[in-house]
Amino acid sequence: MGRMTASVPAQRMRAEREARGWSQREAVRQLRMHSPGSLPSDESLIRSWKKWEAGDHLPDSFYRPLIAELFGTVTAAMFPGPPTASGDPVLLAATGMSTMEIVARVRSSSVDNATLEGLRIAADQLCCEYPYMPSAQLAIEGQQWLRRITILLERHLTLSQHREVLSLAGLVALLVGCVENDMGNRRAAEATRRSALALGTEADDRRVMGWAHEMSAWFSLTDADYPGVIAAADAGIAVAGKRDVSVQLHAQRAKAFARVGDRRNLEIALDTGRRLLEDQPYPDDLSHQFVIDPGKWDFYAMDCYRQSGQDELAQTYAEEILRAGTGPDGQVRTPMRNAEAEVTLAVVAARSGDLTSAISYGEQALSGERKSLPSLLMVSQELAAVVRQRWPGESDTKEYIGRLRQIATA
Repeated sequence: MGRMTASVPAQRMRAEREARGWSQREAVRQLRMHSPGSLPSDESLIRSWKKWEAGDHLPDSFYRPLIAELFGTVTAAMFPGPPTASGDPVLLAATGMSTMEIVARVRSSSVDNATLEGLRIAADQLCCEYPYMPSAQLAIEGQQWLRRITILLERHLTLSQHREVLSLAGLVALLVGCVENDMGNRRAAEATRRSALALGTEADDRRVMGWAHEMSAWFSLTDADYPGVIAAADAGIAVAGKRDVSVQLHAQRAKAFARVGDRRNLEIALDTGRRLLEDQPYPDDLSHQFVIDPGKWDFYAMDCYRQSGQDELAQTYAEEILRAGTGPDGQVRTPMRNAEAEVTLAVVAARSGDLTSAISYGEQALSGERKSLPSLLMVSQELAAVVRQRWPGESDTKEYIGRLRQIATA
């Protein structure tokens, strides 16, 4: 076992165990149930567990996936590796071409593979801007690139080039649809989603098709159409198979089951998605909108545990999301995830009788510049329901609900 260089995994192991009300001995007993083979004696494992929680040692490669499975997450989320440089490439360095040169090539009569590679990198860069760039600006840039890419369909292309262009157009259309939905323009978002699905189908790009169905599941979730969530997720899984997008499709199924109180199918969906994510290669760039990073699974689980009333687990996951999503300088890395984690802490506080903390967390979630309005309003309405029920006459309750109404109206 190697010496730990950070105490984050140790802190999380302790928090996960305590959220379940387990002693260290009980945690070891539970761990044994997840092992495919025999383990050392309880006393030996307890000694190891104490060292792991103290931060003296890091579990080795045998124990890490067992511990992650024990706590319902994936290995890379429970035991993150050292920070890596962003995979967001600088277009000029990657291709030797500037944006202007790529656009000029697109407008020319013939297109070579270098131009297509430049477009692919530009599209990926755009997807990596999703967590940070203001929605209105990203929508404009996405639509500009989509027009540039679709112009190529009028050019003389080989069969493989034609499919590549269709695939690229589908990817950018997916991004534009997400941003349109974030801004509350559901009609435009649905039309763009259908276009992305058609492009993916023509290109036989199963990832694009899967993500188009995932968007449909997401839209249905925020509309409280839970049968629609299941239908869209099942359709997406059927076309995407074991690709990474199916992880998020299983997560959407779990969220729907959580909201209708189906605990059994909720756990099955979570476990199926978690196992699939465990088998996926680690992403090259965690900021890409259409990449499933290990931290997303904690985000999915947080939502399901909050919905099913498992407040201690929901709080544990929310605190982990905020820790992972905030840099050492205080800069927010994952603003939309952080906002929903803050709402989760608000709901937990409200359920425990702490109105002041609940409103504070709830207001903080609404204050971020980068937000997905339908998703944030959906979870914020959960907080509104709790505070309205428990403190209907309080000024804080009235002000918070009034602000939600203003956002929804706008």
